[in-house]
Amino acid sequence: MNKLSTLIFDVDGTLAETERDGHRIAFNLAFKAAKLDWEWDVSLYGKLIEVAGGKERIGFYIREYQPHFQPPLPLDEFIAQLHQAKTQHYQQVLAQNAIPLRPGVKRLLEEARFKGIKLAIASTAAYPNVLALLENSFNKDAVSWFKVIAAGDIVSAKKPAPDIYHYVLEQMNLSPAECLVFEDSHQGLTAATQAGLKTVVTINDYTKDQDFTKATLVLNHLGEPDLPFTVIAGDARDKTYLDITLAQFL
Repeated sequence: MNKLSTLIFDVDGTLAETERDGHRIAFNLAFKAAKLDWEWDVSLYGKLIEVAGGKERIGFYIREYQPHFQPPLPLDEFIAQLHQAKTQHYQQVLAQNAIPLRPGVKRLLEEARFKGIKLAIASTAAYPNVLALLENSFNKDAVSWFKVIAAGDIVSAKKPAPDIYHYVLEQMNLSPAECLVFEDSHQGLTAATQAGLKTVVTINDYTKDQDFTKATLVLNHLGEPDLPFTVIAGDARDKTYLDITLAQFL
């Protein structure tokens, strides 16, 4: 059996329910500030998050839902400025501690650190947003817990392309066999498995009906001793929450 050395985490939807309760709200605040009559409700946003990356998501929305929109600047520049404003609003939402971590996340990270398991992040979220989530959900030192934080535009091809996972593996000099990935979406799972990585998926309301047949284990969340997870697919060895022992088995 290969020895587990590293856990690699997606961020949005995996560490916390940031998509529905954070990014969506921040996008709408940015639209309002720009005097746009755009409103991304919960249902619409569920469709838009199929597009990885915030700037890419805005561009897709304009093409598909606002085809006659005339931006006041060249389109790429307009999208970049709008996304920058959205990032500022998102960090303000996080500063209000409005987005709790998903069950089991804090516990698993703390156990991994205690047992000498390395941590990394592979996310399409903007780098400042990842830092803001870590600092507001944990503490100012939490960024140092992760050996590599691969986020935003650090690679040109975003998930479902495997590039971000190849980047993490190269930066940490790791083989896929010694890692376990945590994702919440089909896109993230596709990216990880194309890089040869075994993946645990914790579904959410936006991703619960997606195809996770390639996942090693599919759960509703990571679980706590007093809040057992539900196994949707895979072998959890009669465990009720995911700990390092189960991670090693997987």
